[in-house]
Amino acid sequence: MAAKSRTPLAVCVRLCSRMANSGVISYSDLKSLVGRDKGLVLVDVRNKDEVDKGRIPGSIHIPLSDVERDLSLDPDAFQTKFGVAKPPLDTPNLVFHCQLGRRGQAATDKAKSLGFENARNYVGAYKEWSEKEGK
Repeated sequence: MAAKSRTPLAVCVRLCSRMANSGVISYSDLKSLVGRDKGLVLVDVRNKDEVDKGRIPGSIHIPLSDVERDLSLDPDAFQTKFGVAKPPLDTPNLVFHCQLGRRGQAATDKAKSLGFENARNYVGAYKEWSEKEGK
């Protein structure tokens, strides 16, 4: 019985289930959304000087220090400031990222505390994106 629960399929199912509920997104999953999913709201929480060196296509810039304030804006103010619709609290594709992952996780935690229950952190962050995209 114990051996049965350690089969590769059972392990994969358990890990995938945990990842789906853990608030993270991988490079391949994010890559499949960028430019294809109109509902994706990708938030770059790095500092302006970091963003000026490169960004993930379609991302909006909200420095970590402004995440709580900007996610609390009314929908019209958010649209005016960022040029995209403010995501609803239950949006499935609100993704944060930074340079290495830590600030992205802090932003994800802030968003969740505001009620964005499905907010996710791109754990590979811009470092992984730029390496894989050759930028």
